[in-house]
Amino acid sequence: MVFDISIAMTWILFLALFPMVFIWLRRAWRIFVKKDYSEVALKRGESPPHPEKWAALTGLTNLIAGGIALSAIIGVILALLPYKTWSAMAGMTLWGKIFADFIISRQAHPFPLGKKKKSPKKS
Repeated sequence: MVFDISIAMTWILFLALFPMVFIWLRRAWRIFVKKDYSEVALKRGESPPHPEKWAALTGLTNLIAGGIALSAIIGVILALLPYKTWSAMAGMTLWGKIFADFIISRQAHPFPLGKKKKSPKKS
């Protein structure tokens, strides 16, 4: 086996799964158990007006993504999954989580349509 760029990228992907699983499962724990909605549907670092409305969806996204990535890690360690299988699982999970978080945050922070209404001046 010759060490080349593909082996380096494989190791980077595998090692990157560990902090991703930790962060995703910790967020799911915070949302479902601790009822901490500070990281729910963030857009530019701000929570939506009613984060509890989007908490279940965000928590479920984190739980599913963390579970799939954890199963990929366990499959690699126990030599149950071939390279193509676990790398596909990891890649699809990562991109799916990114897209799902983006969609949830955009739905939680709707932009107003139409003309802006002028607020009455205080005097």
